[in-house]
Amino acid sequence: MMEIRLPPLAVTMGEPAGIGGEIALKTWLNGRDGAKFFLIDDPERLTELAQSLDLNVPIQPIEGPEDAAAQFEDVLPVLPLTLGAPSRPGQPNPEHALAVVESIERAVALVQDGRAAAIVTNPIRKQTLYEAGFTHPGHTEFLGSLVSGEQTPIMMLACPGLRVVPVTVHLPLREAVNRLTGDAIVEAGTITAAALRRDFGLEQPRLAVAALNPHGGEGGHIGREEIEIIAPAVERLRAEGVEVTGPAPADTLFHAAARTRYDAVLCMYHDQAMIPLKTIDFERGVNITLGLPFIRTGPDHGTALDIAGTGRASEASLIAALSTAAAMARRRACGQRRSAVA
Repeated sequence: MMEIRLPPLAVTMGEPAGIGGEIALKTWLNGRDGAKFFLIDDPERLTELAQSLDLNVPIQPIEGPEDAAAQFEDVLPVLPLTLGAPSRPGQPNPEHALAVVESIERAVALVQDGRAAAIVTNPIRKQTLYEAGFTHPGHTEFLGSLVSGEQTPIMMLACPGLRVVPVTVHLPLREAVNRLTGDAIVEAGTITAAALRRDFGLEQPRLAVAALNPHGGEGGHIGREEIEIIAPAVERLRAEGVEVTGPAPADTLFHAAARTRYDAVLCMYHDQAMIPLKTIDFERGVNITLGLPFIRTGPDHGTALDIAGTGRASEASLIAALSTAAAMARRRACGQRRSAVA
């Protein structure tokens, strides 16, 4: 891969009462030999947090992302964003909601302007945002609302050895089953295959599709979704040139030998994707949004309010999210350069 100099990565604030600030501080301490990044956050909050956790992290406010790379080895660059109310670990405050949302919006604007290579989002607490009028189920849907495009953003979860894409996401299970459609499966498969080629360097990605019902529905005896919805969608994907297998019973799809036969799995609902991934590698899971005109990753865990401020939070998932975002950005930049040369 040709050497390309990229702008730094933009890391959002996340829930101020959660562990986002702590894992960002620890990432700078323990992982700054990797991708360079800057935070969009409240410098005063981070300084106080570093002191309370006895973390030797010098916080440096910056005027723009362009200042981050040169200073990154010596200080943690922070693009200032004022919270407007004191922050206490483990105690969410709806007064912080506007700043949390603004952090994401500013990151999107910077990456769209080419001033950041990608966005890495710290975990948000949706309940707190809902109390302040936020209407989106999560990062994926909110980011989709900030851009205009023909594709629907979809969620991929990744850890070493497994990538999963839930076709239905933040829905009650009964509603997820009712809203499962062949069109949704085909769209998810098409977007996933394209992303695996462009952003993960796989020339001919292999997809597996999970069944919805136990034992794959057993020929319609315990559910007909496989016959009426999923199998026809698989055939449509094949007709479009996607290398795909399934529907396969989910209880035999995630063991070590099975995982060698595909590059990603399309799962029919949220927990069908989340449970195997978090079981295989809870600490290094990465949440990736596909179908956006820019790159977005984030740790695949929540705000962990119960341990916020204790110093016990692991930065492994944020480091993995930064590494993944940087690798995707390099591949995308290389592809754009090859296209320009051609």
